[in-house]
Amino acid sequence: MGTTPLSARRPGLPRGTEMDSDGLMKLNELFLAELDREAPRTRRALESVPLGRDDWKPHAKSMPLGRLAGLVASMPSWIPLIIDQDTLDLSPPSGGGQYQQPTTDQLIAVHDKHVEKARESLAKSKDDFLLTTNWKLLVAGKVVSDEPRHVVLRDTLNHLAHHRGQLTVYLRLNDKAVPAIYGPSADDQRFL
Repeated sequence: MGTTPLSARRPGLPRGTEMDSDGLMKLNELFLAELDREAPRTRRALESVPLGRDDWKPHAKSMPLGRLAGLVASMPSWIPLIIDQDTLDLSPPSGGGQYQQPTTDQLIAVHDKHVEKARESLAKSKDDFLLTTNWKLLVAGKVVSDEPRHVVLRDTLNHLAHHRGQLTVYLRLNDKAVPAIYGPSADDQRFL
């Protein structure tokens, strides 16, 4: 049982898109297509982040703008973690976490680098692996989440959209242009 190019059977899909033996699109292809739609939207939001406002926040309990923008830029790096590692400890015993906060002037380069690595990991992943293996999130060695990888990938893309939306509110409150994301904004009338 092989795969059949989906674009040969369904016009309008990207060339080379494949289906599995049951005629369904592969999970990695679905995730790749979504990443390819979401990455430019995220990039546009990051392009509007103002310099020199890293500590600004709309409320005392809110995340500072620089930290939020760095998180949004870096979230595509979670995709290779989910595919290529079995676990991630947010507070490892040694205290040596993996996350490095990018500076505001590095946001675009960091985002683009992580999107490319995410694409590479997704491209090599297989449905069976995504459907049947779990990924664990730990905090100080304690498991706080143990879910199938495809669920964690879906939640990660939803989580990115959530924080990107939060970032656009911060942009508005700082009088910066809010880009079109899923349709026009008051500042960007494009339908994308």
